[in-house]
Amino acid sequence: MAENIPVPVALTKGQIFVRRLSSTAFLWTIVLAAIFSGSPFVRQYVFLGLMLLLAVLGLLEFYGLVERRNFVCFRFWGIANGVLLMLATFFYLTVYLPGSRFSGQPARANDFESAVLVLFVLGLCLREFVSKKNQGNALTAISMTLLGLMYVPWLLNFIQKINFFPGVDGRFYVLYFIIVTKFSDVGAYCTGSLFGRHKMIPRISPGKTWEGFVGAVVVSTGCSVGLAYLLRDRLAGMTVTHAVILGVILSVAAVVGDLIESLFKREAGVKDSGRFFPGIGGILDLLDSLLFNAPLMYLYLRHVLTG
Repeated sequence: MAENIPVPVALTKGQIFVRRLSSTAFLWTIVLAAIFSGSPFVRQYVFLGLMLLLAVLGLLEFYGLVERRNFVCFRFWGIANGVLLMLATFFYLTVYLPGSRFSGQPARANDFESAVLVLFVLGLCLREFVSKKNQGNALTAISMTLLGLMYVPWLLNFIQKINFFPGVDGRFYVLYFIIVTKFSDVGAYCTGSLFGRHKMIPRISPGKTWEGFVGAVVVSTGCSVGLAYLLRDRLAGMTVTHAVILGVILSVAAVVGDLIESLFKREAGVKDSGRFFPGIGGILDLLDSLLFNAPLMYLYLRHVLTG
């Protein structure tokens, strides 16, 4: 007799959203618990370890999407340099910069990072010179490897630059932009589910609607204003006007970031970026809306709030 093998029950959109939101909350609760820890070691080195883990897993997923598309890339070279980029920035912000005469100049961290990227590109081209497998695919291999580095660790690295921003308690800005970003996802889902009628870009993400987009902006902006009031003594330079502006910027960028990751997945012909979270997706599915918001939060902090 044939055994009755249970057929997996497909998750509904609501169940997937709840699971992704729960996984995201769990993931970033660990990160925030590390940076708000009373132990200097945990506050710095455990936080660094978590950032490196996210970068490596995210790069593995991205290069996996590239290879599913039958493109070539230098997976190991990209991951190794992604780790080097984050380690170099961490060392510069926590060891070199605080004790130097440039301690009040956060822009120098960007110059230091640029040097690492220049060396990466040069090394990537040299790596192609000695490759015996990618003949005729040099442009693809170099472009895909570089895109992975820029999309995951380079964007993720801005969280470090916010956290260790000189002259302010950057931890509260990390807390602020993560909460505002994720409330954008909540607003988009709830509004889109209840009132969604007009599709945004169905060829990329059939489930996203303009009504959901408006909901993302409204809910995220309201959350931003609420946090600005609750954390007014911790968020240097933050006013209601800045909170409204940031709420709009971060909510719009969160939707765009989500669409960009959806575009990558659609190109690769997969539903989820990975299988790190069964039934939910991978690390990139949880990071997508945050990746582009980290540099936007950093730039606003540097040029507007503390400029």
